[in-house]
Amino acid sequence: MDFVLDSQSSKEQSVPSTDRLRILMVSARYSPYVGGTETHVHEVGRRMKALGHDVTVLTTDPSKKLATYEERDGLPVKRVAAYPANRDYYFAPALYSYITQGKWDVIHLQGYHTLVAPLTMLAALASKTPYIVSFHSGGHSSSIRTAARGMQRFLLTPLLKRADRLICVSQFEAKFFQEHLGIDSDHFVVIPNGSQLPKLTTEVPRVKETLIVSPGRLERYKGHQHAINALPLVLEKNPNVKLRIVGTGPYDAELRQIVRDKGLEAHVEIGGIPAEDREGMTVLLSQASLVVLFSEYEAHPVAIMEALSLGCSILVTDTSGLGELAHKGWVKGIALDSSSDELAIAMLHQLDHPINPSGITLPTWDDCSAALISTYRNVVLKRQYA
Repeated sequence: MDFVLDSQSSKEQSVPSTDRLRILMVSARYSPYVGGTETHVHEVGRRMKALGHDVTVLTTDPSKKLATYEERDGLPVKRVAAYPANRDYYFAPALYSYITQGKWDVIHLQGYHTLVAPLTMLAALASKTPYIVSFHSGGHSSSIRTAARGMQRFLLTPLLKRADRLICVSQFEAKFFQEHLGIDSDHFVVIPNGSQLPKLTTEVPRVKETLIVSPGRLERYKGHQHAINALPLVLEKNPNVKLRIVGTGPYDAELRQIVRDKGLEAHVEIGGIPAEDREGMTVLLSQASLVVLFSEYEAHPVAIMEALSLGCSILVTDTSGLGELAHKGWVKGIALDSSSDELAIAMLHQLDHPINPSGITLPTWDDCSAALISTYRNVVLKRQYA
């Protein structure tokens, strides 16, 4: 298994750096939707475009209300209809015809957990186009869907084995998929998500409250409810605390009901920040005294990497890719099954004794983009001389 940001193979380094690649990035969701995968595609795609590569984002639209074609930050975005409208299956038959009728040097599938994955891989095989898969693995709020993930991986394994490369965002994710897919480690490469947010040109406004930020899509498995349930005890010790939950998603109504049930309306704010408002996220994280993420599963959370880049003190559940960051000493970890009181005590401790790791080198989106381009070139060269 290669770790591209640390050591590129001699073959990858030997590929000419001036070749213009035609790159198709396929993602079930993309801006204006907000999430880790969407951010990843946006950040690396626009950098590749700026380097002179021909990059197109192919995505779906279950609502059938978004533009079928547009440019966002200079990136061409093609949307096709997905079904059903009210579920996250993303069955989009038009993906197949769009891929097979186009001319691409490499197809990069971003995410494996929807019906976009098999359609994309089958189309790539039919068109004899090299394809790469980034898993972007995450949890799911449905226990049934979570239980079905094993069968899903089993069914996808023949297509994943035929991918030219399998990209993971953390060592945890790479180990997980090697064990569960039975695919040799040489087929994998680890390329972490970037971390930097845009630099601000104005001073960050001061806030009166002690701000705790819980970022992430509003899904049950993300654990925002645990931060809410811990808040009453936190407020007993520090009545100036405000919890800002940053995200949108299907768990919104349930979270707001928990807030009402506990009488915390004055201390909790829930809402997303638009995908394009990267400065808005920079400002919010810069104002935070503590960032928390009590998620059940994260491969390599973009929001936490961004918070780290700003020197935030961070408290996370010690599990999956979050645990990997905790073991490095970059964040503070707490057991996944911690009680509300235990979470509150840990939050208060972090407010009084923040972790601000110094001397760490975080991956940037420029690093990530360069590593991906190197991987693409290696794949294209290998196909040419096969």
